[in-house]
Amino acid sequence: MVSKPVLDWLLEESQPSVRYRTLTELLGRSETDADVREARKEIPVKGWAASILAERNPAGWWVREWSHFTPEFVSTNWMLLVLSELGVSRDLPEIRDSCELWMRMKPVRYGPIVHPPLKPHLCSLAIGTRALVRFGYGEDPRVRRTLQWIVDAAHPEGGWSHFGGGRNLDSYHSLGALAAVPRARRTASMQRCVERGAEFFLERELHRQGKRYPPWYRFHDPVYFYYDVLVGLEILTSLGYGRDPRLGFALSLLKKKRRPDGRWNLDAIPPDVGHATSCRRFALENAGAPSKMITLRALRVLDRVDS
Repeated sequence: MVSKPVLDWLLEESQPSVRYRTLTELLGRSETDADVREARKEIPVKGWAASILAERNPAGWWVREWSHFTPEFVSTNWMLLVLSELGVSRDLPEIRDSCELWMRMKPVRYGPIVHPPLKPHLCSLAIGTRALVRFGYGEDPRVRRTLQWIVDAAHPEGGWSHFGGGRNLDSYHSLGALAAVPRARRTASMQRCVERGAEFFLERELHRQGKRYPPWYRFHDPVYFYYDVLVGLEILTSLGYGRDPRLGFALSLLKKKRRPDGRWNLDAIPPDVGHATSCRRFALENAGAPSKMITLRALRVLDRVDS
């Protein structure tokens, strides 16, 4: 599945977040393994996560105290989304304090992460909830309440619209939020919603919805609320659909984009196209070059398919 040079590259000690995830997600090492414990201990003090944490205000926010969402993509909301992908958890006091601040900033009854002015934007709600689950808040009543709101907002056909109503069904990230919850911790209604949502997106082969949209075929990182075929593959394979033939197109694309040296490039950094110029780009790696994060994510998908 993965050559020794690629594995050695992912296990480099300079990026303990990638090393930790490679050890646990690709090599199947347990949290008690000595190498895993050492890598996790290094995450807050070395590499990408350490650099992000160094920019955090001691009060828990990034860039602006009064807005967690702006400026995109460098304020509190976005930095926490990135950190949730890097293997840190609420066991780290800085993460715990920032997550509590994040959830207090928009305490509207629908859930912890709400897009202004009043009604929740489902993508923002879903990706924030997914991050909180990854940080270790999966059993927190606020997060459970939000997960149920995501279930209630689903269309009977299985998709979601951005604002929880209407016919413009997409929002793969709503399914991603539910997928982040371990199967044993999902309620019956969550599981039914997961199954309907998976079927909705499998019917469309992860890329057929409306007219062809080029960014879907480019791999991005950080993901934020953006969707591409790799995001779809991550969600559906994590739910156990790796052998479904309707993933054929997406898996073929993933394999075609693999470099001869066994790695994958980062194709694009959000925003890809058509986004406000007021945002500030943020990236862990360089677009057009081999990416540890994309390679790790791609190998994880292929590993799930094979196993």
